[in-house]
Amino acid sequence: MPYKKPVIKKLYYTIGEVADIFEVNTSLIRFWEKEFDIIKPKKNAKGNRLFTQEDLDHFHIIFHLVKERGFTLQGAKDKLKENKEDTINQIEIIKSLEDVKSFLLGLKEQIRQND
Repeated sequence: MPYKKPVIKKLYYTIGEVADIFEVNTSLIRFWEKEFDIIKPKKNAKGNRLFTQEDLDHFHIIFHLVKERGFTLQGAKDKLKENKEDTINQIEIIKSLEDVKSFLLGLKEQIRQND
């Protein structure tokens, strides 16, 4: 899963930082911003987009639906309108399972090194 949770919490992230976090182009971030009304970046005096942690969380949901589960944009929009909380819960379960898998693989590697 390419989503990399930012280590340092910031108030605002630039579009480049958001694109790096999700390993996508900035054009895709702009496109999703236009397509999904849950993304509402602030803009500074120069007109640069400034995304909050809430925006990142929304991008994570969209990324999960579109890139990982293969939803169309309309399908993702419908899913978010239908039951956003269910989608968030599924993402959390997947993350927990990935954490457990990573822990177990690390444990397996330690056991191998000790043999």
